This record gives sequence, C-alpha cells and structure tokens, in this order.
Amino acid sequence: MNDHPSATLAAFAATLRVQDIPAPVVRRTEDLFLDWLGSTLAGKSARAVQAIERYALAMGPALRAGDEGGAEVLISRRLTSPHFAAMVNAAASHVVEQDDVHNGSVFHPAAVVFPAALATAQAIGCSGRELLAASVAGYEVGIRVGEFLGRSHYRIFHTTATAGTLAAAAATGRLLGLDATTMLHAFGSAGTQAAGLWEFLRDAADSKQLHCAHAASAGLASAWLAKDGFTGARRILEGEQGLGAGMSSDADPARLVAGLGQRWATAETSFKYHASCRHTHPSADALQALMRRERLAADDIAAVATLVHQGAIDVLGRVVVPATVHQGKFSMGTVLGLVAEFGQAGLDEFDRHFLAPRVAAFRDRVAMRLDAEVDGAYPQRWIGKVEVRTTDGRLLHARVDEPKGDPGNTLSRAELEDKARRLAAYGDAATPAEMDGLIARTWALADTPRLGRLLP
Repeated sequence: MNDHPSATLAAFAATLRVQDIPAPVVRRTEDLFLDWLGSTLAGKSARAVQAIERYALAMGPALRAGDEGGAEVLISRRLTSPHFAAMVNAAASHVVEQDDVHNGSVFHPAAVVFPAALATAQAIGCSGRELLAASVAGYEVGIRVGEFLGRSHYRIFHTTATAGTLAAAAATGRLLGLDATTMLHAFGSAGTQAAGLWEFLRDAADSKQLHCAHAASAGLASAWLAKDGFTGARRILEGEQGLGAGMSSDADPARLVAGLGQRWATAETSFKYHASCRHTHPSADALQALMRRERLAADDIAAVATLVHQGAIDVLGRVVVPATVHQGKFSMGTVLGLVAEFGQAGLDEFDRHFLAPRVAAFRDRVAMRLDAEVDGAYPQRWIGKVEVRTTDGRLLHARVDEPKGDPGNTLSRAELEDKARRLAAYGDAATPAEMDGLIARTWALADTPRLGRLLP
C-alpha cells in the first residue's frame, strides 16, 4: 500500500519525459491541443470572458514583441505575463462548452492544463516536445485527482476548478524543471487554493469562467512559487485535513497512483460534439439515433424520458427554465429540443433558438429519470438511453453506449480541424488562413525547437 500517494504523483509529474510517453498518447495530446485552441478562440466575445480580459489588462503588464517572459492572450493577441495569459485563455476556453472531458473524473483537462502550460512554455522558451510532455503530466495528475475525489465531490464542487489547480501546477512545474520534492510543494500550494461550487448554475452566474481562470493561474503561480523555495502541504490530497477530507466522502487515495506510467488517462479523454454540458450528450445522441431510425420529426414526439445517472440529475436538475444561452447548455430539455428541431445542438442553434417557442415547448416534454444501469456504469461509461412516447401512442426506446467524441467513437483529425475552424469563425477570432497556419503548427509541435507566438 502506498502511504504517500501525493509524493508518488508529484515524482511522476516531475520526471515524466517525452520518450516515456507512447507515441499514440503524444499524438492524442496534439489533437487535444488543437481542440482547446478552437474552444479558446470561440470564447473571444463572451461577456464574462471580456470582463476577465479587461481585469487582466488592468492588472497585468503589457509586453511587446521581443520582450522577455511574455505569453500570448489568444483572444486579443496581446502579450502579458504568464499568469494573466493563463487566466484569460482558461476563461475563454470553457465558455462555449466545446472543450474536452475525461469521463471517469468528470474533469475538463484542456481548460486548465493548456493555458498554464502554453503561457509558461512561451515565457521561458520551451520546445514543443516539452510542452507536450508537460501537458500529459497535467492531464495525468488532474484526472487522477478528480477520480480520487469521487462522485460525492462532484455533487457540490466543480471538479475542473478543484482538481484543475493540481493539473495546472503539474504541467507548469514540469516545464520549470521542478524536482519531485519541489513539485510536491507546488501541489500543496495548488491544493490549498482549490475551489469552485456548482451553486452558480441556479443563478446563471459567470462563475464557471472564473473557476477555470483561477485554477489555471493559481496552479501556475503555485509552481513558480515552489521553484523559488515556497513550501506547501506535503499531504494536500490524502492528509487528515487535505482535499479528500474536506471535499469528499468517498475519496480513494489508491486512485491517485493506479497505473502510473502504464495506464495513460490522457488517451481516455473525450471530445465534445454538442455545444452543451457533457451530461446531455448521451441522451442527445440517443434521441438523434431514434429519430433517424423511426423517421420522426419533433411534432411526432409527445414526451421524452431520458434515463440518466445521478450526476446528470445533480447538475442539470438545477436548470428548469434557462435564462441565458450558457444556462441553456445545462438544460436537458433545451438541448434535446434543439436536437429535435434542428438535428443538432450547436453554437448557432443555442444562440438563435434556445428560447424559441417550439424549443421551449419540447423542453417541457422532456424529463430525467434515474436509471440503475446508467448510474452503475457512470462515471467510467456514459450510457445514453431514452424512452420516447409518440403522438400516435407508440413507446420507443434507443440507447448509445459511447457518445460521439468518446475514445471508441472519436473525432478524426479531419473532423477536429473542421471543428477548430468552425469555432474560430464563431468567435471571429482568426481568419481561415490563420487557422490553416495554426493547425499546421499544432501538427508540427513535436518538431518545434522553441515556442513562439501562435497567432500573428
């Protein structure tokens, strides 16, 4: 039995080398990076993101090309300190609900790992290979912390905000060359700053963007401080007054170190197809499949029961009538209404139709019901099951065992490129030619000797 899993996990993050990582995992990390870039660019115009960018502009240094130590704010293309670049890029990458997710930890790694890693890599002039290795370290740490904290944690806490601080610290610390002891101090400082509560959903508040901004910048700060000798709690995860004790009733320290260096959790991460909370995706895919199979239109459907896990009820059950587009992405009925009416729940569908009368009417015909099979499989597997009552009295069923975007039903590189281009166009954040260059630079990361700016 490992009696100090925090230290074991810190040592793994500190010593991970590119050559230790299987080539398919490195390629997958490139895929995840491009997916994150698209999500970040799509968030450019969001009101909450612009508020965080104005804050960062007021508080952080304005740097010029050629200045030492600068990092890129992707949505504005200005240079600032790594701390503030990570803050803004993290906020932007989570707002349109298209960033990746790891099922077993219910954690969105990209939104906190890549902002901290890219900002640090640009500031100190790392290679693309180092960025990839550091990003894998961040994913592996953050996912395991999320799994350690368990289902009870996620009912109250937004795991991306809490586990995300450790993930960002691991990625940043790996780039800064922290040794195992110093990385453990970075974990201690990151963990004591972990925060983020789901209560914001009830009010359609902006907190989700702040969660990612804080996790990425706090994790980055924790690693930079550790490099300067700043100490943190050595058992921040499993200690008697650590994260597990304070934020979970089912924390399992064994999950922190299970399969380190053999099981690559990074490769288990899923891409998001619909522009909504991941908890809606299995049911949305199942409804799509059923409507295609039975050749149904929205008007043919009298009622839909979605058979879901408890986590979906805990998160989505808070939203009855959405007040904002973002809140609509956490409404099962709204997502299924868009799917029924338009065939998909994409960014444009949400912006133009989330409160449309026909979508709202369909929303009111949708109910969630706890299902023992679905709940038993969660969070390792996210099964989608729906029961549809038609207007002519039939009761129809459909299920999806792997939603679109899961590792067994993943997006190809061509699909990821198309998604990134659509996201950038949605945010009006990059031209088609600029996206061609950004995609080419992503696929060449492993051969990039020194990371510079990604956008002109």
